[in-house]
Amino acid sequence: MNTTVNANKPDEQVVAYQLPQAPFMSKDLVHGGVLTDWLEDDRLWVPSTATVSFKPLVLSASQGYYVNLLRVRGSGVVSRHRHSGAVHAMVLKGRWYYLEHDWVAEQGGYAFEPAGETHTLFVPEDVPEMITWFHVTGGYTYVDPHGVAQGYEDVFTKIETTKKHYESIGLPPEALLNIIR
Repeated sequence: MNTTVNANKPDEQVVAYQLPQAPFMSKDLVHGGVLTDWLEDDRLWVPSTATVSFKPLVLSASQGYYVNLLRVRGSGVVSRHRHSGAVHAMVLKGRWYYLEHDWVAEQGGYAFEPAGETHTLFVPEDVPEMITWFHVTGGYTYVDPHGVAQGYEDVFTKIETTKKHYESIGLPPEALLNIIR
């Protein structure tokens, strides 16, 4: 891909694409202030438990994934789960690790988790708040220490949980519809 501007034709590169976009594609979705304002606006955090909540950025029902910020305010086990698809994570605040691994995901770090992996997410005692950006493909099956299924979570359960929370705080249906693809 040539990204340089031709000195003889300086305006050649500064022209918008001239053809129609692909038919039936989803609309673009842009959130401003995700790393600043979004972290501070407590209303939009969807509670999962008394200490765990998430803020959905995109809920892709058409492709079976979701992207959200996960916030944990309290130490200990957050969940033990098996992935049906790959997960990407970037730690925005605090740190966490999996009991099954010897690495620690720390602020400013990135982690990749392959499909099929089962692990136990743990937030250390000296971390008052952990916030991580997660891109989850497929879903989770929550399991006990011996792998017996206890429940599941996927984009569709995330949509339903978000819908109930948004309704409870008086947001219009469009607030949810705007982030579903």
